[in-house]
Amino acid sequence: MSAAGSNGPGSGAPRPGAPGRSSAEIRRDIDLQQAQLAESVVALRTKVNELTDWRAQISEHREQLIKGAAVAGFVVGTLVAFRAFRRRR
Repeated sequence: MSAAGSNGPGSGAPRPGAPGRSSAEIRRDIDLQQAQLAESVVALRTKVNELTDWRAQISEHREQLIKGAAVAGFVVGTLVAFRAFRRRR
């Protein structure tokens, strides 16, 4: 048997998309791809829900948020003080 019409060494099944497949093989491949797509959609939906849950994100990253707020407050305070100092001169 030639390698062009097989999935691998010793495999008698034609590769997906190869000519000469029966309608049952095509249907099986379609069903398999639909099942894989459904699994991917569920996994993607779960991941999107996890990433967009802002309450969970705040809970998980509370320390970083506090540090960031402190730095931002320091920067804003410094800018306000610097501008006030420049206006008095």
